[in-house]
Amino acid sequence: MKKLFITLSILLTSATIHADRYLTKTGKIVFTSNAPMEKIVGTNNSVASLVNTETGAVEFSVSIKSFVFDKQLMQEHFNENYLESGKYPTSTFKGTISNLKEIDFSKNGDYKAIVSGTLTMHGVSKEIKNEGIIKVKGTNMTIITDLTVLLSDYKITIPKAVADKVSKSVTISIQSTLDKIK
Repeated sequence: MKKLFITLSILLTSATIHADRYLTKTGKIVFTSNAPMEKIVGTNNSVASLVNTETGAVEFSVSIKSFVFDKQLMQEHFNENYLESGKYPTSTFKGTISNLKEIDFSKNGDYKAIVSGTLTMHGVSKEIKNEGIIKVKGTNMTIITDLTVLLSDYKITIPKAVADKVSKSVTISIQSTLDKIK
């Protein structure tokens, strides 16, 4: 029994060592609200992302306070009134590439990726499924996708006074270039 445990431990460690993993701490997410009266855009260039090409595991972590808006007042409202960054400082995604076998990480090219997982924002976790593109080039990969999120799904309320300035749904655009971990 002890030999079996040691053998399994060595195999699992070996598989983890040989798994290709890609990482960045400078991914980009753009938050866009297209309301009839006003377009609101926030950009975050400090997104941490990790992809394991063997298991298909995908993780993103976003500091809410790192979003930057054109107008300081928009940034304050985003942090204080809507996303409540003091109470909910990060948003995360943990999921898996479901069509992993269709992506050749050893060959340069653009590949369609289907990812399913849990998006946690404003203290609410919700299962999502989304399509995107993985661009492989040398020892880098770039993940590109857009997803639409209903604010009400994450218990984010819009005050009536600004209902015409903030859309009920927002677009989250991700463009994150990850480097292969050596």
